[in-house]
Amino acid sequence: MKESDAFARDGRPVCGVCPSLRHPGGKFDVVERPSRDCPFDPATGHRFTAAGIPVCVHPERVGLPAAPYASEGLRLPWETPPPSEADEVPAWLRQVLTAAPADACDEVIQQATQILLAADLDADVTAVLRAALG
Repeated sequence: MKESDAFARDGRPVCGVCPSLRHPGGKFDVVERPSRDCPFDPATGHRFTAAGIPVCVHPERVGLPAAPYASEGLRLPWETPPPSEADEVPAWLRQVLTAAPADACDEVIQQATQILLAADLDADVTAVLRAALG
């Protein structure tokens, strides 16, 4: 994804004022709900932290778990290293693929496949993917 690409360019059901419509993932924070920590600015129609970082208040709509991505320079879910244990792959896959833009999904699935097959050459990768996403 290019730095200039808006995160919600893929049709996510976000609000019309969501920072994900203007900023790439990682350039805005996501919080569980509106609060005094990210007040609404009537002049711009957006929410910001005290440091001026844009904030999304609907993690379920934007598809990212609540976290201070821009404030603390956190990795986005699909940028986190995959687990080393095969039994941890389904939970990691669910979290990562829920948030990942389409252009990152192939790499995530390849990583999961490698981990699963390294643990068991007879692993049913498709079944693990279905369980993780079902």
